[in-house]
Amino acid sequence: MLKTENLSFKYENGNSFLFPDIDTQDGGITLVLGKSGIGKSTLLHLLAGLMPPHTGNIWVNQEDISQMKGSNLDQYRGKNIGIIFQQNHFISSLSVLENLLLAQSLAGNEVNSKKCLNTLKQLNIEEKANKKTNQLSQGERQRAAIARALVNSPSLILADEPTSALDDENCEIVIDLLSHIAKQNNSALVVVTHDGRLKSKELDTIVLH
Repeated sequence: MLKTENLSFKYENGNSFLFPDIDTQDGGITLVLGKSGIGKSTLLHLLAGLMPPHTGNIWVNQEDISQMKGSNLDQYRGKNIGIIFQQNHFISSLSVLENLLLAQSLAGNEVNSKKCLNTLKQLNIEEKANKKTNQLSQGERQRAAIARALVNSPSLILADEPTSALDDENCEIVIDLLSHIAKQNNSALVVVTHDGRLKSKELDTIVLH
């Protein structure tokens, strides 16, 4: 689950953002919409524990990550938060499977190739496990990024603009896939986007102004 209260952030240049409260239960999905520059990426970085908030609290799986620091925060993030970045940031010299194994290792979890392969199978790209990521299609790389975010069985999945580079058909596929995976794994899912096509989805929606 994910819950925030009175969350705000202030940059050194004086730009500041005050965010609405979020309450997303296990298996629940929240869509955060807003134009570019309105604070969507800032919010995602706060929720991921990549930046400390100026005010407020962020509970992930009933633990307040806004009070965590250093290695404790890094370890908790690795085990409990899966992030799908807009840019996939794969290590191109490694295979898809090796990128997933690395994600397990960096989180301090047991390196388990069987679990990685099962996650890839869940996303219908198991046959791409030994391919380098630059050998994949755009849609396959997106699925591989989702697999990497899921491989540590996170209680929270954060997706940053997962559909911005996709056509209408693949946009529909990716959002339906993320929704299905979140419910199947009983994870809270937050999708941060400016993609107006997603407004038609029957999801809990927060619009940043």
